[in-house]
Formats: sequence, structure tokens, C-alpha cells
Amino acid sequence: MRASEGGALRLAVDATPLLGERTGVGTFTSCALEALGARPDLDVRAFAVSWRRRGGVVPHLPGGVSFLDRAMPARPLHWAWRRMDGPTLEWWTGPLDVVHGTNFVVPPTRHAARVVTVHDLTTVHFPALCNAATLRFPAMVKRALARGAWVHTPSRFVAAEVVELLGADPDRVRAVHHGVPTVAGAGPTEPSRQAERPGASPPAGPGPASRRYVLALGTIEPRKDLPSLVRAFDAVAAERPDLELVVAGPDGWGVGAFTAAVDAAAHRGRIRRLGWLDGPERDRLLRGAHVFAYPSLYEGFGLPPLEAMGVGVPVVTTTAGAVPEVVGDAAVLVPVGDVDALAGALARVVDDTDLRRRLVERGRQRVASFSWQACAEGLAGLYESAASAASGASGRDRS
Repeated sequence: MRASEGGALRLAVDATPLLGERTGVGTFTSCALEALGARPDLDVRAFAVSWRRRGGVVPHLPGGVSFLDRAMPARPLHWAWRRMDGPTLEWWTGPLDVVHGTNFVVPPTRHAARVVTVHDLTTVHFPALCNAATLRFPAMVKRALARGAWVHTPSRFVAAEVVELLGADPDRVRAVHHGVPTVAGAGPTEPSRQAERPGASPPAGPGPASRRYVLALGTIEPRKDLPSLVRAFDAVAAERPDLELVVAGPDGWGVGAFTAAVDAAAHRGRIRRLGWLDGPERDRLLRGAHVFAYPSLYEGFGLPPLEAMGVGVPVVTTTAGAVPEVVGDAAVLVPVGDVDALAGALARVVDDTDLRRRLVERGRQRVASFSWQACAEGLAGLYESAASAASGASGRDRS
């Protein structure tokens, strides 16, 4: 029997990714919560696995989402959840129909169905690029799967990997695409004028001001392969003296390789390193870019290229993971790790106005197929399937 027979499905969502600097997981959690909270068929509550910082989630919660303000110490709970089936989440929340772990970890439950989002399998493919905390994720997901958890992935690519590499039941794995976050000032722009615009100067930083810049957004970590972007930019910069490279995002694990690449660049004076940006400052930087570059080694989805497309900025990216599934024919794709191909693609998009116009137009069309309302619809269907299966299992156990 469901906790709310005949009424809205009672859903608890892990909102811990809303704490601290906003990453891609945080963006997914925030935007999904907003769309889920607007649905009348869901009674959405958010919780945070944190002792002292949990109150920091509240300012980021949208209307229609209540907060379960209970102290949940992260370290001891994660230690316990890696080893046993308790303590169960209902101890803090009361009766639930479904709990959704938004970042690889879903707490054990007494009766509620469990859904866990697996954003990618970087830890399986590239363990050397991961830290100790993230390396624990595959084992935690496998433990949840063994106890009947359902899996949400942001792409069909990751869904297939979860089945093949983690042994998940394909009937319990569902791919639901993310939507595209709204960028301030991202109203309709006539494609030809957008393609021909000179670009806007980035925020003040080292080096001379430039009218055009290639932009990369994201955490400075090995998986993003920003050193290759630095080398590709260096190869095209000599013949384009008004072009800069701007890299904006927080420091992650392995910043040294990026710093070394910048130090070795002949045109390092035109490479700007900005820290983490949010809100209007980040949006202005994105809207003003001449080209958006996304040279990742591996991706489970890829929100930033869609954000760039949404404001009419042409995209150069790699064939990494789910990226081709997401961008379709609306970006220039190059092989992973191929610096020469990346440099050639940047040069073509910077110089070729007709190519830029085509990419901008295709990008606008591509972005229109991704929405957070559609994401919430897909997630709600997943929750209903999981809750129905859990209810049926409970009935069989009692018979």
C-alpha cells in the first residue's frame, strides 16, 4: 500500500548537491526540483545529508518543495550505507513512497522505493582521474541495485553502460534527459546577426582586452581535458591576434596539468583563468563568447554545450560519451584528445561566418527539444513504476 493511497506520491529528494558551488549535478538537482515541485501528482520533500550545513539548502528550494530539516551526518551515514541496510531514511522522514538519490547514493529504506541517478561512469572508465570519495560510487550503486533500486540516467549512453558494466536489470534503468537551464538574457536572437557578432569582452583579467574569445566553463579537472584546449588555442592564436581563451570554473582535482599547459603556451598572455562564476556574471560571460569549447574525455550528458546553444553561441566539442547523443548535428565534433582536430575546428568556427550561422540555427532547434518539464514527466513515470513495484513486493511478502 502506498503511503498516500489515492493521493499525491510522497517523494523525498536528496538536495545535498545544492550546497556549495553549483556543479552540473547541482544544476540538475535544482532544476529538476523546480519542475517536480510544480506537479500536483507529487508531494515533494527535500533532505540534505549534512549535519551543520543542511540549512544552506533552504534558500535554493523552489515553491512546492518542503524541507525535511533533520540532522543527517554525512560521514557516518555514508560509512554505514556502504556496509549495511540502515539506518533507513524513514527514520528521519516518516512514511514515503519513493526516495531519489540525485548523486550516485540513495539511502536505504524500510518500505519506500529507491531511485538513484547515475550521471556517468567516469569512476569505472577513468579511475585515475577520480578522487577517493567518488571511487566508492560504483560499489554503492551495485549495493543499491542488489536491493532493488531503480536507476535514472541522463542519457541512453549511460543507461546502456549501467546495464553492461554494473549489471543492472534493464527493466529498472530509465534514461531521462535533462532540460536546459535558463540563461539570463537568452531571448530569441536572429541567427545571422548572432553568427556575425564580434563578441563581447570577458570580465577583467590578465592580458589585453579582446573583442572575441573562446570560452570553456566547468571544474578544472582531468576529465574536462582543458590542457588540450590550451594547446589547441595556442595553435590558432598566432594568426588571430584579437582572439582570447577564457576558462571559468572552480578548481578541482588535478589543476596542475592545466596550469602547466598555460605556462608552456606561447600565447599565454591571451589565456584568462577565471574562478567559479554564478548568476548574471556567468550568464554574461556565456552570451558574449564567440565560440564555446567543450573538449571532454568522457561525459554522461553535457549541459554546458546546450546552454551555449540556447544563447546562440556555436559549439566545438568532442565525441566523448553521451555528447553526440545530446548535441546531434548542432555542434562541430572532433575525436577525443585530438589537439590538431580541435585546433582545426576552432579555426573554422572562428573564421567561417556561414558555418557559424548554421551552427547557431541548428543549436536553437536542438535546445528546443530539451525541457525540465519533460524531464519531470519522465522522472514522475519512473517514480510511479518504482513505487508500484515496491508496493507489489510488499504485498507478496505479507502473503
